[in-house]
Amino acid sequence: MVQYMEFTNDLVTGNDLIDGQHQELIGKINDLLRTCETGDGKIKALNTLDYLEEYTNYHFSQEEALQKEIGYPGLKEHQAKHQEFVQSIKELYEMLEDQEGPTDAFVQQVNKNVVDWFVNHIQGFDRAVAEYNKQK
Repeated sequence: MVQYMEFTNDLVTGNDLIDGQHQELIGKINDLLRTCETGDGKIKALNTLDYLEEYTNYHFSQEEALQKEIGYPGLKEHQAKHQEFVQSIKELYEMLEDQEGPTDAFVQQVNKNVVDWFVNHIQGFDRAVAEYNKQK
């Protein structure tokens, strides 16, 4: 079953730039899920995944630059978490390339490795950065 994301108050970090990028990413994740649900096919799903990967890399570089700027002590750990996500996107891409189109198993992987990861990451890691920045 497709689990669409929503930008709710528990995902707000208080940094307008980061929050805006998170909203954009959630929109792209939902586009990917919508493509899977409507059966729009492999090519559209791959294209959406490509865009998601590009925007994710851009967003992570912005987050990491902000962390460097404020001297955030958990930067290395945060970067490692970002790399986990990038690897998950690559694995989804490979999974999709091996199939005729998005399958139920693919949607389950998107829910687990993208939706759940993203929510947990924002609520834990990104909020910790925001709190650190406020205390400075």
